[in-house]
Amino acid sequence: MIRVEGHKNLYRDEKSGAIVNCDTTSYNQYVNSLNHKEMQRQELDKMKEDIDEIKTLLKEILNRK
Repeated sequence: MIRVEGHKNLYRDEKSGAIVNCDTTSYNQYVNSLNHKEMQRQELDKMKEDIDEIKTLLKEILNRK
């Protein structure tokens, strides 16, 4: 691979001509941020389910009277 001038993490593949980013630190940070967002989404979904369950239980209690 040939280093792209002016970019320390970019290389050109000699066979395909494609530019390849070899910055593993930034890639790992990106993957971690995706995982963090997914965990937050799952946590929010769980909280919504819990709120729906609480609402259902409260309605049941109110209807018993």
